[in-house]
Amino acid sequence: MLLRLEDLFDKIDFFSARDTSFEHHAALVALFEILDVTSRSDLKSDLLQELDKQRAMLEGLQDNPDVSEKALIHILQDIRAAFRGLLDIPGRIGGYLRDDEWLMSVKQRMNIPGGACEFDLPAYHYWLNMTPEARRADFKNWIAPLAPIRSGINIVLNILRNSGTKFSYLAVNGVFQQAGSEHQAHLLRLHISDEISCIPEISANKFALNIRFVPWRSGHKAEVYEEDVPFELTFCSL
Repeated sequence: MLLRLEDLFDKIDFFSARDTSFEHHAALVALFEILDVTSRSDLKSDLLQELDKQRAMLEGLQDNPDVSEKALIHILQDIRAAFRGLLDIPGRIGGYLRDDEWLMSVKQRMNIPGGACEFDLPAYHYWLNMTPEARRADFKNWIAPLAPIRSGINIVLNILRNSGTKFSYLAVNGVFQQAGSEHQAHLLRLHISDEISCIPEISANKFALNIRFVPWRSGHKAEVYEEDVPFELTFCSL
């Protein structure tokens, strides 16, 4: 879920920074998707719990000569600021957006394929024809209260991504399998050369890790890449 929310926040940043109504429509779609994702979980308490766990762990490293004191102080300050921000969020995440009748009327129509046309939502069409600066001001007001959520997500994912151990493997004839629980991970990061035109498909549980590489062929049925594929795999855990 954190990866999905990170992607959606990035999309809002990208599209809302542009000027056209089509791009601002895409930014609003991403905002509504954030509402949908966060409505089905206890994200706030999960982030608070994880941030508190990381704070306690990092505070235990303050006297470690192998750890940069400056970097440690910086990340601890970020964690404490995000923690306080999350505590200050009242009620459900995005509750203020759900209380906006106009936004919810637009969201409801967007759930219908092609349902946000100007003849369906004249008020939305009016908004899309306002100046880009006016629309961006609205986005700023809508997104600002979500800043502690985004900050908490960024901190947790940054710690997770930098916690990993990297290994080099070879997928023989495009297939790699690893049985048992040799490496436990909350996140897998896979890297292959840009010169290899294939896509990794990963399935994993506590009993096995399976990776198969399929060639990129638009409009074709996926088939295993029939060559050996060297790759790097990083096992990241909190």
